[in-house]
Amino acid sequence: MSQEDRETLRLVYEAYNRGDWTCDRSRKDRDIEWETVRTGGPYRGHDEVRRLLEDMREPFEEVIVEPDEWFDYGDRIVVFLRISARPRGSEAVAENRVGHLWTMRDGKAIRCETFPRREQALEAAGLRE
Repeated sequence: MSQEDRETLRLVYEAYNRGDWTCDRSRKDRDIEWETVRTGGPYRGHDEVRRLLEDMREPFEEVIVEPDEWFDYGDRIVVFLRISARPRGSEAVAENRVGHLWTMRDGKAIRCETFPRREQALEAAGLRE
């Protein structure tokens, strides 16, 4: 993985935190695929992925995604995230940790798989602790 790919993904997460879908589009391949354990998939293309991410954010007043750790494996990157979410009308904040397995090509994200457990994300990338 190049430093450029890591920077691309950092900007993707920052755009998500702002709800900036325009900026996010420029860093993802137009045929991007996104798959999650919770909602299935794959979701294909900018519009389907945007709808998925908007639907996931909808119940929350605020969602902050913070990358904690990065693991590189060729054109694949595992990113472990800390997600803080405040439901609408509440002061409580829920935290969750997930793993994203990204596949990159020509400086753009072409696929993201989301895993609820650290070991699942590493295993899918062919990595171990």
